[in-house]
Amino acid sequence: MIRYRNLSSSTQKDINMTYRSTEQGATLIVVLLFLVLIVLAGAIAVRQSTTDLKVATSDQINTVLLQSADSANQKLETMVNGSATSDGYKDVTSATGALGHFLLFEDNKTNEFIYCFNPRTQRYLTKSATVRAPAGGYVDGLNEGVCDYTDAADYTSARQAVMTQMSITITPPDPNAERFGHVVLGKEIEDRTSKKFKFDIRPTSSLPAYNEPKAGTDKCYEQTSIKYNVATGKKSLNECLLAASTPSKMLYEQADVANLSSSTECIPFGRGGQAGCVLASSP
Repeated sequence: MIRYRNLSSSTQKDINMTYRSTEQGATLIVVLLFLVLIVLAGAIAVRQSTTDLKVATSDQINTVLLQSADSANQKLETMVNGSATSDGYKDVTSATGALGHFLLFEDNKTNEFIYCFNPRTQRYLTKSATVRAPAGGYVDGLNEGVCDYTDAADYTSARQAVMTQMSITITPPDPNAERFGHVVLGKEIEDRTSKKFKFDIRPTSSLPAYNEPKAGTDKCYEQTSIKYNVATGKKSLNECLLAASTPSKMLYEQADVANLSSSTECIPFGRGGQAGCVLASSP
């Protein structure tokens, strides 16, 4: 830019010339572009790290829930497959036990046996269980097995993080099942203890600390785990936990329970029997 200044007192003409480099504007634009790129890269990194954290947390939750539900299954299997003289075996196979409730009483085959799994205590008897009828309601007023997320004793550990509820039912009859497949070979068909029983076992684990296991006015653990037993307008346990946004996992296992018999070869010598010629039985 050229400016002229006229002086009234003299003829001297002062010319000031100012030059501004056009490179300064280009440098500013480049710097701003770099700043924008750095901000974008930082935002992408933060978003990616947040996504990775969510994935890792989800995987940890899934593992914890799976282990808790599976441990409830393993505990029941260990008890029923243990020695017939053990306390655990007697608990689950007795008339008031989780399996004996079905094994010893024909009228109980449509019931649902529910108990809150806690490895620190024994909860496999009807006095600490909920026995639900298929049409709803509780059999003989038995309703002590539903997990209560406000009770520290109903969690699987003292950390009060995971809660697991077990549901046991007799598998509904299959019209295509093998004829006499429910009978143990070498036993009398009329003898109830000689029959094979197939059970549907559903352990459901959840993390109540993340979200209250409650959908509306319905407490999720009070709902049945059996899809075809859900009352009109209600949800199953799994559906309720999903509606409540409570992290949960339900496992489904079919288990065959039967008395197994094995014979001992007997070679008699002379007359009379031998003490070793007996039929040995094991659960």
